[in-house]
Amino acid sequence: MSDVAGIPGSRIRSFVERIEQIENEIKDLNEAKKEVFSEAKGEGFDVKVLKEIIKLRKQDQDERDEHDTLLDVYMRAMDEAGPAPVAEAA
Repeated sequence: MSDVAGIPGSRIRSFVERIEQIENEIKDLNEAKKEVFSEAKGEGFDVKVLKEIIKLRKQDQDERDEHDTLLDVYMRAMDEAGPAPVAEAA
């Protein structure tokens, strides 16, 4: 009796086992990624900067240009606003 209420149990098992296998592969890949970052850090590289480079490489040039433009506009707007008023203690 492989079908319970018309649900093919063997097909469900196949999906579940495939997903579990993928999850194990993702876990292994994440461990490998940690090892590479650790190796880079051990050689004196800044891991935060490497992660930023990876993030930027995922974006296309238009996305990067838009981000850089917005960053520049926001920074200039803050600079022009001057320092924030200091709240007086009560």
